[in-house]
Amino acid sequence: MSDHNTSSAGKCPVMHGAATTKNGGTSVFWPNALNLDILHQHDKKTNPMGAEYSYRKEVRKLDVEALKADLRALMTSSQDWWPADWGSYVGMMARVTWHAAGSYRNTDGRGGNGTGNQRFAPLNSWPDNVNTDKGRRLLWPIKKKYGNKLSWADLISYAGTIAYEVAGLKTFGFAFGREDIWHPEKDIYWGDEQEWLAPSDTRYADVTDAKSLENPLAAVQMGLIYVNPEGVNGQPDPARTALMMRETFARMGMDDEETVALTAGGHTIGKAHGNGNAADLSPAPEAAGFEDQGMGWMKTTGRGIGRDLVASGIEGAWTTHPTVWDNGFFTLLFKYDWALTKSPAGAQQYEPVNIAEADMPVDVEDASIRRMPMMTDADMALKVDPVYRAISERFMNDFDAFSDAFARAWFKLTHRDMGPNTRYIGPDAPQEELIWQDPVPAGNTSYDVAALKAKIAATGLSDAELIATAWDSARTFRGSDFRGGANGARIRLAPQKDWAGNEPSRLAKVLAALEPIAAAGGASLADVIVLAGNVGIENAIRAAGLSIEVPFAPGRGDASAAQTDAAAFEVLEPKHDGFRNYLQQHSEIVTAEEMLLDRAQLLGLTAVEMTALIGGMRVLDTNFGGAKHGVFTATPGVLTNDFFVTLTDMAYSWKPTGRNSYDIVERATGATRFTATRVDLVFGSNSILRSYAEVYAQDDNKEKFARDFVAAWTKVMTADRYDLQA
Repeated sequence: MSDHNTSSAGKCPVMHGAATTKNGGTSVFWPNALNLDILHQHDKKTNPMGAEYSYRKEVRKLDVEALKADLRALMTSSQDWWPADWGSYVGMMARVTWHAAGSYRNTDGRGGNGTGNQRFAPLNSWPDNVNTDKGRRLLWPIKKKYGNKLSWADLISYAGTIAYEVAGLKTFGFAFGREDIWHPEKDIYWGDEQEWLAPSDTRYADVTDAKSLENPLAAVQMGLIYVNPEGVNGQPDPARTALMMRETFARMGMDDEETVALTAGGHTIGKAHGNGNAADLSPAPEAAGFEDQGMGWMKTTGRGIGRDLVASGIEGAWTTHPTVWDNGFFTLLFKYDWALTKSPAGAQQYEPVNIAEADMPVDVEDASIRRMPMMTDADMALKVDPVYRAISERFMNDFDAFSDAFARAWFKLTHRDMGPNTRYIGPDAPQEELIWQDPVPAGNTSYDVAALKAKIAATGLSDAELIATAWDSARTFRGSDFRGGANGARIRLAPQKDWAGNEPSRLAKVLAALEPIAAAGGASLADVIVLAGNVGIENAIRAAGLSIEVPFAPGRGDASAAQTDAAAFEVLEPKHDGFRNYLQQHSEIVTAEEMLLDRAQLLGLTAVEMTALIGGMRVLDTNFGGAKHGVFTATPGVLTNDFFVTLTDMAYSWKPTGRNSYDIVERATGATRFTATRVDLVFGSNSILRSYAEVYAQDDNKEKFARDFVAAWTKVMTADRYDLQA
């Protein structure tokens, strides 16, 4: 691993160091201890449903038409404890859905609405999510009714879609299949700030350069979904806000047209609430008292509902008819000049100059009263930015084009982290193939696997070459948004074939040997790449004197270049991979072992599985560039437990030789026997990881280690085989 430093590498996508230990409960006394909580997210101990429960099976029993009817009824069924604006919850439910989906970021695929994480801290108490807790309580009777057949994640996502249908939009479709989590994702890195809405300067290298936003973040400030509606750092300037919007929405996977459609469409229905003093609100849900029963932001003075509600602090509707899907947003935006003003709560916003009374929306409680509409700085950006303005004017003059663009962008927003459409469940899942779904054609399952294995073995390629290629193909998988993986064999296409971490010359050599084997055998190259890795591992197992077959399931397909958005795949490029001891850039802020945890978590691995894979990959001699760091064995290429035996052997001492390099020295002779990186030695230094290493180092666990390695390897190779999952 290189020792190269960079100040622009960004920060780890998972919480780490002191922040994690303090919040995660490990200990404030050892703030630099590696915190493994991010891997415990895959633990089932918090799940109350039991091992036999499968949501993907249960949701197929859901009466979708009955659910639609119940949601449509909810939209216009006001409740005394939380009366609906204009007698309609369409605006509220659209916002609940938007704010669940809007936390998605394409840099690491985390966030989004795919897990129901809006129920837990920190998202349930983000300032930008104010009163989404009320929306979920309004949805509770429906969740209670459909029970195990309907996850919170699906219900939260579906509520906004039905809201738009009730308003009059022809939506693009909807798919079920999002499975709930049961605990906070507290180890995801949302930023370093220690206060809500801290100035944007803290997460930008240069706040005047939108692209300098710290990776992997997408929102401009702590506690916001995307940009500050009042302007950069609360200072109105639509031109600057437009630059922030372009970068933020790009990190949500959206282009300029989608950004305009979502901004305008999101503000076509509903209103903002700022008619009062925000200081009169009770704490956010996570800090609320017992009597609030998990709800927050309750008005402690006055009515606190209807026209007297305070939420964002901005006050007013964007359109004349805020419960109807129409072109009113663009009509008002371009019909009038807009002057900067402040809401009753003191928020910066814009109001129209000399507006006709007929264009003013009516009061949420009394239709005889007309209220002033408003626009935010982000709305004004659509008028000021030349590119956004051109798109907005086109939409204003072509309502059907706007409606179609929004419907598609909304579908993308709410389904971006579901992965390919093969994971979609339900009667309304659209059949149209969309490039952002990373489509993969179905593969063949009827071919002679044994014959292909024999041909692979005869290529003359080394086991290490076969294993490394299979690993590189599969390691791009992200359980956060179900992108990447071996299926599709995109490792042979741009941009993956040219990624430095994939060792392009070695990759080209291996693919050149495997491609004719796949073509002649009737198999996909994706299958043959994985099968080749299995062949290499089985050779290493036999060399160790064991007999273990590596499971293989045919059926992967080969994606074409036309089915691949090359630019969208750039975010999947591995800048680090501890499993192959690869680190493109060294950072003073994030350690190599923390980066290892990041990749292991995205691959869906537990700490034990990560340990087994590291030990196996080292002795299999699969390090990037053939480096010998961590190859603690005299027989590289043989699947032994030597990595753990050497690591736990007190015949050696460990001496640092650089920021990320160590010598393993024989105590008796002083001779350097091996070299290592931080990723290697953390399995001996961290008390939890050492406990696993000691298990695998035992004399009676040589076969257990090999079997555990094979199981973990197979898990990675099949992570994107959704056809094999329940």
